[in-house]
Amino acid sequence: MIDHRPRLAELRSRLDEAHGYLRIDELSARRPQLETEASRPDLWDDPERARQVTAELAAVTDDIERYERLRSELEDLETLDELAREEDDEAAAGEVAEGLERLAAQLDELELRSLFTGEYDERDAVCQVKSGEGGTDAQDWAEMLLRMYTRWAERRGFTVEITAVSEGTEAGISSAEFIVKGRYAYGWLQSEHGVHRLVRISPFNNEGKRQTAFASVQVVPFFEDVTDRIEIDEKDLRIDTYRSSGAGGQHVNVTDSAVRITHLPTGIVTSCQNERSQHQNKERALQMLAAKLLDLERQRREEELAQIAGEQQNVGFGSQIRSYVLQPYQMVKDLRTGHETGNVEGVLDGDLDAFMEAWLRWSRAKAAV
Repeated sequence: MIDHRPRLAELRSRLDEAHGYLRIDELSARRPQLETEASRPDLWDDPERARQVTAELAAVTDDIERYERLRSELEDLETLDELAREEDDEAAAGEVAEGLERLAAQLDELELRSLFTGEYDERDAVCQVKSGEGGTDAQDWAEMLLRMYTRWAERRGFTVEITAVSEGTEAGISSAEFIVKGRYAYGWLQSEHGVHRLVRISPFNNEGKRQTAFASVQVVPFFEDVTDRIEIDEKDLRIDTYRSSGAGGQHVNVTDSAVRITHLPTGIVTSCQNERSQHQNKERALQMLAAKLLDLERQRREEELAQIAGEQQNVGFGSQIRSYVLQPYQMVKDLRTGHETGNVEGVLDGDLDAFMEAWLRWSRAKAAV
């Protein structure tokens, strides 16, 4: 009979570590306070505060319950293993082995939480996909990336709010802005910030030649109340209204009230065209602008602005963070972490977790040097 005690001890140690990085003691003290505040009859007199309280309570409860569930499963396995050894029960020992595999997989997933150490990692994410060098292929590639991130978000149970899409001249899209909503959305998606390169036989080339196309992805954390965190002078804004050029049901609703806001000092542009009124589109575009300005300020504080701006200056050769090769062979490779896979179809269908996890581990190791 296999002795499972060393493996049980290893999982016990990992669970003890989870108790620390999940801050279970702190959360257990915080939960009653949140429950008291959430039960106040006047809580929803301030909707913004109410959303903050209920969201924090849900997150705290989720972490505590997940930890307690794993702890209970481990204790059950420890008890079953002890009985199996006492009675020399091979069947029970087999159940212990299966349970250990399940528990280890759950701890593997939980341990990713320890990689989310950034101030804004738990936030939603404001994303922009923009075509670069490569003409029509680049615009088609931008639309493929939009689909890829939408599929990835669906896999994780996140929601995607597409706020604006500019259609391409012949195919695809010139650019798209969208918000991914879900806990740790920004923590996951920050790995995608940069230039993405596609190599394939172009469907738009009559000679069937191989074509290289580029598109950039920008990701910043989103705050519902971000306009309270940063002051925006109306004199610094150019606000244009226009009619959506989208195809209606494909991306956004066609309206006459789309809004594009340009922040003149920085050149940052945001737009929204999917709300019901011009006023609502303006408010959403301002939220997204404020999020980008806040992130710009954060980059300046961390003295990383030059590096990040450099990544975005040239959306073409030599600036990519990841390559997606469809011909002459099939491979997706991240040029920062070295992580790669031959399952290009899976990646383009949203199977991105391994790339994101590799980046999180690479980023943490880099920061520790």
